[in-house]
Amino acid sequence: MTPTDDPLVSTDWLAAHIDDPKVRIIDASSKLPGVLPLPADDYRAVHLPGAVFFDVDAIADHRDARPHMFPSADQFARDVAALGISNGDTVVAYDSGGWVAAPRAWWMFLSFGHRDVRVLDGGLKKWLREGRPTHSGNVTAKPGKFQAKFDAASIRSQQQLVGNLATHAEQVVDARPRPRFEGTAAEPRAGLRGGHIPGSRSVPYAGLFDAATGAMKPLEELRRIFGDAGVDMAKPIVTTCGSGVSALVLTLALYRLGVRGSALYDGSWSEWGLPDGPPVATGPA
Repeated sequence: MTPTDDPLVSTDWLAAHIDDPKVRIIDASSKLPGVLPLPADDYRAVHLPGAVFFDVDAIADHRDARPHMFPSADQFARDVAALGISNGDTVVAYDSGGWVAAPRAWWMFLSFGHRDVRVLDGGLKKWLREGRPTHSGNVTAKPGKFQAKFDAASIRSQQQLVGNLATHAEQVVDARPRPRFEGTAAEPRAGLRGGHIPGSRSVPYAGLFDAATGAMKPLEELRRIFGDAGVDMAKPIVTTCGSGVSALVLTLALYRLGVRGSALYDGSWSEWGLPDGPPVATGPA
């Protein structure tokens, strides 16, 4: 439906298509642990017209103690069908922008075989700044019909990343703020060590956005940021972060730059940083 291969759509595009029954809007906002109000409460207070709430913590593997790990294909299909989404729909994900989480939903849809998914550039902040209409309360959707098939190549496990320490076959790029990457700032999740996966590169996700508008920076600027961090976009890339959410901001930016076949380390630092976890490096990349 959208005119290009760019995973982003503009607020103008969405405003023009918001009444299209085949366009399904999801609010995929998320927050770090302990930050209030909860994203679901924010959603009920204000959301885009017709948007349903995509709960990253609910659409996850509840048997796994790690935060919001990928669910099974069957669970993903059930959960998104309950949100009114069918395989023939164009899904547009946005977030409130406090912590950029819509790319997580985008990557989940891609990983489960749904190609027609986009992220709203600038999210709710840009939409509100432009004075566009919003609604409040919950949206009850008529259930959709959704089938999912998981592409295991879209994520990496800790075991695979440990193996990569020896082979360096894949570049690992970390989206966390630089003080957390370097081990000089505490992790928001208690009990984790500080630092980063040895050999990984630091590209803090917040630097990929224009602070004034909330929109993603132009392609040439994104290319420069990754290049300055020592990332070779012609070689395989795995993105990582605190718990597998903000890493997908990097994945989204790389996708916009033409990179395909990258993967997410789903456990990210909430797994690697555990006291009995694999080796940790500190200091600059």
